[in-house]
Amino acid sequence: MEANNSQLIQRIATIAAHLNPSGNSLTEGRLGLERGICRAKGGSAGFKVAILGAAGGIGQPLAMLMKMNPLVSVLHLYDVVNTPGVTADISHMDTGAVVRGFLGQQQLEEALTGMDLVIIPAGVPRKPGMTRDDLFNINAGIVKTICEGIAKCCPKAIVNLISNPVNSTVPIAAEVFKKAGTFDPKRLLGVTMLDVVRAITFVAEVLGLDPREVDVPVVGGHAGVTILPLLSQVKPPCSFTQKEIDYLTDRIQNGGTEVVEAKAGAGSATLSMAYAAVKFADACLRGLRGDAGIVECAYVASHVTELPFFASKVRLGRTGVEEIHPLGPLNEYERVGLEKAKKELEASIQKGISFVNK
Repeated sequence: MEANNSQLIQRIATIAAHLNPSGNSLTEGRLGLERGICRAKGGSAGFKVAILGAAGGIGQPLAMLMKMNPLVSVLHLYDVVNTPGVTADISHMDTGAVVRGFLGQQQLEEALTGMDLVIIPAGVPRKPGMTRDDLFNINAGIVKTICEGIAKCCPKAIVNLISNPVNSTVPIAAEVFKKAGTFDPKRLLGVTMLDVVRAITFVAEVLGLDPREVDVPVVGGHAGVTILPLLSQVKPPCSFTQKEIDYLTDRIQNGGTEVVEAKAGAGSATLSMAYAAVKFADACLRGLRGDAGIVECAYVASHVTELPFFASKVRLGRTGVEEIHPLGPLNEYERVGLEKAKKELEASIQKGISFVNK
């Protein structure tokens, strides 16, 4: 009887905590945190994930899709504005992940503490006429600040960096981590998955296939000519005319501009980017879980070329990047494209490194 009474009292206390959580988390800019704590013991087993830039155009759909991922047990949403509303909205979804919101730089460290995976879409989006380099001066500072927080609060976390220009922001992150003494090249990954998603979609359209049956390696970087689809390595094996190769390469390289222009000032590629980011984050989580054979393209510290960073296929595992695949055989068109990509990449990488060390 005493055991039953004890259980009853515990249930009443839990319900009371839901209905009347202590403190006012809205005024703290952390709506739902106390509710999250009272549910944490019964939460699903899984990984702790933080999204930095969660109230933005990419961040909101990204947060929604990550809330749906059964591998996520705790989801931290951080931004400098509007996080309470996004957190309240997403926390009502009936999936296992406990959602907690954090608002403003004063709560950045709290948002990062104990995280297994940190996804960073923070920064300003592209607008018509803007190149990724136009974003550099703003987004470089944002990424530097966030990475300083990661180095302090969750140095062992896997970092998925989306903030553009990725060709420069990944080197920025690496330099910040090096200065803090926490750099692990296996755990820092620039997300180029949207280039792969676009390549698969566009190639499948040309071939008349289901995109789910198609694989297209995309190497190099994540801007313009640095995006190099290896159409000679498409699976299932196929051949393209030179006209098709030119069309596909150009469309894959300029997919972001296509969306920016189509939205006519109303935004950039936010929804497809969120989808690609979640697809890549899920691969990272499955790797952390110990699943075998998880191979995706990513922009990482690499020895595939003479450059210090390069996007290619990597095998993901419990420590992040466990193997970097070679490029494989390239045809003449791809070899020429590779040289163009490397020339532009080298300048972008140096720009990122110089930003931290200036």
